[in-house]
Amino acid sequence: MIENLKFAHTENRVYQSFRVDTCSFQALDGYDLVGVSYTPEQEIRAKILLSCATGVPQAFYRRFSEYAAQQGFQVLTFDYRGVAQSAPQQLKGFEMSYLDWGKLDLVGAIDHFSDEQLPLFLVGHSYGGQALGLTSNHHKVTAMYCFGTGAGWHGYMPLKEKIKVQVIWNIVFPSLVAFTGYLPWSKFKMGADLPKGVYQEWRKWCKNPTYFFADPEQKELHRLYAAVKTPIYAVAALDDDWALPKSRYAFMQHYKHAPMHFINICADDFGLKQIGHMGYFRKGSEPIWDQMLETFNDLIPPSS
Repeated sequence: MIENLKFAHTENRVYQSFRVDTCSFQALDGYDLVGVSYTPEQEIRAKILLSCATGVPQAFYRRFSEYAAQQGFQVLTFDYRGVAQSAPQQLKGFEMSYLDWGKLDLVGAIDHFSDEQLPLFLVGHSYGGQALGLTSNHHKVTAMYCFGTGAGWHGYMPLKEKIKVQVIWNIVFPSLVAFTGYLPWSKFKMGADLPKGVYQEWRKWCKNPTYFFADPEQKELHRLYAAVKTPIYAVAALDDDWALPKSRYAFMQHYKHAPMHFINICADDFGLKQIGHMGYFRKGSEPIWDQMLETFNDLIPPSS
């Protein structure tokens, strides 16, 4: 289960080596999204677009974004529609599909942030790694590095987590959503509240070992994911109960034409007590980030 999160509001400010600015841009359908850019004062080596996990506001990734900016990468984070700064004043009655975050929001972010002069790398966390296959402009992404991306089926989880998830999905949440009209995720200190449509589809798809690829109403997804040829580096922490290697393989197999690199990591290897599903971006995870940024540096074409 997602651990307790703490978020901080980000405002425009200047650091010694990079600048932080709040910005806005439109999704593919014109929906207004709020983002935060982290721009190095020195020459920009490449760009990194951060695609968040489900219900995790962009502010959670601030520490990583600042770290990457100090290494010469310009970073853009953003909140999906219905989440945190990109949410309407009232979630009840707000209609959307879980797939909109990829098909509409991430597409808009890629168009807004991409630059023909610089490589664009996508960093995806959980759903963020799923979202690339939903985009129509994935060809603009040089490579994706994703953490904790899996199929979401409880059967891939350890017994204790499996039971917990079953109780929450099938007993606790249905009555809450029926009463509030949205998923009050924040009440459980799990992240931001989620629109009803996101909850309904997420719950439905997590009941199947192959996630939304088994949904007869989503047959087009097989074609969309097969079209992706972007190199993918898919990381799974061996203590991430929500996205263990089996879960990752079950999902990533559908990126069947993308050059794929599977990376398993252990907390001990990075001097950490645990990683879990959220620890990829927590304080002390700099060694994990260094491994990723080194890969990005290797993919940056040499200057002419």
